[in-house]
Order: sequence, then C-alpha cells, then structure tokens
Amino acid sequence: MSSADNAKEKLMSDLNQIIKDAEALLQTSEQQTGEGFKAAKAKFEATLKNAKEEVIRLEEAVVTRTKDAARATDEYVKDNPWQSAGVAAGVGLLIGLLIGRK
Repeated sequence: MSSADNAKEKLMSDLNQIIKDAEALLQTSEQQTGEGFKAAKAKFEATLKNAKEEVIRLEEAVVTRTKDAARATDEYVKDNPWQSAGVAAGVGLLIGLLIGRK
C-alpha cells in the first residue's frame, strides 16, 4: 500500500472516530454535565485536531505532486517541442472530430 493510500485510510479512520466521538458527546451531554461531558469533549477536540492536521498534510502532498508533475511536463515540452506540438495537434483533431459528429 502506498503512502497516499495509508494517508487516506488514516483520514477515513479519523473522520469515523470524529463521528463516534460526536455521538458520544451528544449522548453524554444529555445525561450529565460533569466529568463525562468534559472527557468526551476533550476526546472529540483531540480527534478533530488530528483530522485537521491530516487533511492539511494530504493537501500539501497533493500540491507537491502537482507541482512536480507540472515541472516534468514543462521540461518534456522544452526538450521535445515538435513532439509536444504534434501530440497537441492530434488531441485537438480528435476532439474536433468528436464534437463534429453531433
């Protein structure tokens, strides 16, 4: 399993835990306002904080990968301008043919 898959699994686990903690918080708040409520609230806040940090980390990873892909594409186009123009023309022709079929 790749690091992206592991991160997705952890994020889903954290989000599921947030839901469970929210349900526990609601049940506890109906029953009492003492220590049980405070403990459930603290656990909910900690889980929410972890989920937010994971989302930020995933977002940074996606941005980094996107920038790397853009750099690689830019380098390829600079190294192979005629091949790139040919591919672009072919894709344009194909799209034009598909649009023209209607």
